[in-house]
Amino acid sequence: MLHRAYCRARRGLNLQGLADIKQWKAETKKKYQHTVEPLEAVQKDGETIVTNRLTGNFPGSPIDLKFVFRLEGGKIASLEIHS
Repeated sequence: MLHRAYCRARRGLNLQGLADIKQWKAETKKKYQHTVEPLEAVQKDGETIVTNRLTGNFPGSPIDLKFVFRLEGGKIASLEIHS
């Protein structure tokens, strides 16, 4: 669950609030029909970094992306997505 929901993704997209993040996720899933396969998870400098393979209907598929989570109180405080 997202706490103080915040997400920054590729191409400078910044989302704040759970409703915005849910809408972005649903629109992205509908457009690209992608799947996400977690490959590795590590802890570093207070962050959880999960490497995922995304496969779907988009140029360059599949692609490996790093999802960088910062937790507060056991909930996601921020998420950044990097290639």
